[in-house]
Amino acid sequence: MTDEKRHEGLPVAGCEPQDAGRIATVNANKVEEELLLRRIETLEEMGVYDRRWLAISRTHIEQAFMAMNRAIFQPSRLKLPDDEG
Repeated sequence: MTDEKRHEGLPVAGCEPQDAGRIATVNANKVEEELLLRRIETLEEMGVYDRRWLAISRTHIEQAFMAMNRAIFQPSRLKLPDDEG
């Protein structure tokens, strides 16, 4: 991490503090994701395109952005009570 101010992670196990640059990148990704999801909704509302494939495209876009944001935030694995060490 850089010397930038670090923001505390969510109070969820595995979430780590993040610097402002990573947060800005993920927020920009969220805007792009929203634009694509709205495009899919527009196509769905037209009622002339294959709804099944539009649903598949929605799922894949959501998965892609989730994976990309996970790559940026790099959440850690959890230690469970039965783990050694």
